[in-house]
Amino acid sequence: MSGDNHGHHHGHNLGHGDDFDWAAMADLLELEGEIHSPYVRQAFEELKQLSPRRVLDIGSGPGVAACRLAALFPQAEVTAVDGTPELLVRARERAERLGVPLRTKVAEFPAGLADLWPADLVWSGQVVHHVGDQQDALNRLARLLTPGGVLAIVEGGLPPRWLPRDLGFGRPGLQERLDGATAARFGRMRDELPGSVAVVEDWPGMLRAAGLTGARSRTFLVDRPAPLADGTRQFVRRSLERCRDTLADQLDAEDVATLDRLLDPADPAGVDRRPDLFLLTAKTVHYASSPE
Repeated sequence: MSGDNHGHHHGHNLGHGDDFDWAAMADLLELEGEIHSPYVRQAFEELKQLSPRRVLDIGSGPGVAACRLAALFPQAEVTAVDGTPELLVRARERAERLGVPLRTKVAEFPAGLADLWPADLVWSGQVVHHVGDQQDALNRLARLLTPGGVLAIVEGGLPPRWLPRDLGFGRPGLQERLDGATAARFGRMRDELPGSVAVVEDWPGMLRAAGLTGARSRTFLVDRPAPLADGTRQFVRRSLERCRDTLADQLDAEDVATLDRLLDPADPAGVDRRPDLFLLTAKTVHYASSPE
């Protein structure tokens, strides 16, 4: 989704307390969900032995993962939950297009979780880090589970790679410097969230602290090699545009000039034309169960 190199913005809004305009990101969020679908498919393979009656996707955005859950568990009542009504309209349109049954529910995160019904499976992709008290958010998610129910959250992984270390212009290692600037920006975002609480981000440990059992983590790869299809190339462009917009004040003039050249549609070495553009990233999913 991600203008944030780590995918931090694609938790999709449930009233996160940040001031991001998630509705304006609908196209990019849906494109990101489709491009990142390899990791979602792999993550759902870990769940296919379940037979849930109710499934919740908390922070569903435009419903890419929710629709996949509806296809995977046709016997279940699957509900996409988000705080941005415009994104839920997109989710319903997507479900209709794909011919899968999907319910939607507007709810703030995390306060609105108390108004949801219990579920046998709760999925939440990159949402928890958008609230100040992450342990409290996990506690609330855990309370949504029926006895024996499963919670799966996406947090962490590896930042994306799009470009060779040496681009042929500018200083080599641009992506590593973008990583550093992104990490610093993310740290400021966390510090500025209402009620921000510092916590060791040991996600399995935090799931256990929420009263869940069998906590484990798996990391899944998204590998889209060069040459990129047009949709993925457009996603990389949009991601670099967001880097240029949000990180320019943290980069030196040479790196800003490099980004400008990469984003120049007329430049053969720009991202629209260069044949060596790729997408490689990894997402970590943490699973745990409610006691029977």
